[in-house]
Amino acid sequence: MQDKSSLGTNPYINKAEDVNIVNQNPYINSDTTASNLLSSFDTNKFLLGAVVGAVGAYLLTNENAQKAIFKTIAKGSALFSAGIEEMKERFEDAKAEMEASQE
Repeated sequence: MQDKSSLGTNPYINKAEDVNIVNQNPYINSDTTASNLLSSFDTNKFLLGAVVGAVGAYLLTNENAQKAIFKTIAKGSALFSAGIEEMKERFEDAKAEMEASQE
């Protein structure tokens, strides 16, 4: 059975380690005025985030923009496939020329 003096105390409060944690944390007891918080505000990053968010919202909500993007991707993949086929054909031509020169 626990004695009554230990029931009223919390072992996690008022420890010596707590004092060191408070001294190491720069955010405890710091000045949190509006001017101090805005001093680290980066306008360029904010504007970049706003633009990226606006473009994302536009693309996710505009059906015409989605169709245009998918058409562009389809055309690009068709051109890529045609390019691969052309490369295969050139490889076969070069291979045939090498075999013909060996004979």
